[in-house]
Amino acid sequence: MKKIIFMSMLMFFGLALFSARVSMAGETVGEYIDDSVITTQVNEAIVKDPDAHYLKIDVTTTQGDVVLTGFVNSKATEERLVTKIKEIKGVKSVKSLLKVEEKK
Repeated sequence: MKKIIFMSMLMFFGLALFSARVSMAGETVGEYIDDSVITTQVNEAIVKDPDAHYLKIDVTTTQGDVVLTGFVNSKATEERLVTKIKEIKGVKSVKSLLKVEEKK
């Protein structure tokens, strides 16, 4: 019985902490989870891209707005990624701050 009470309290405090983190960011729990799903799908699209999978690209998603930072090897790669990302369900906009890294 003590284990059940302890586990219930642990779950309650865990959810409270999660909710506090989300509310501090100005998002609801659903929006936070949706943004996580979008970020995962964007990262998957980057990994599957033949030219971008080995590059360092950071993805930030807030309320469906995706921001990409990092480097790509060409403008064509950047445009292809942005097009693919815009097709992902839940994405409202894509802002690319990617820089073209010249080959050495």
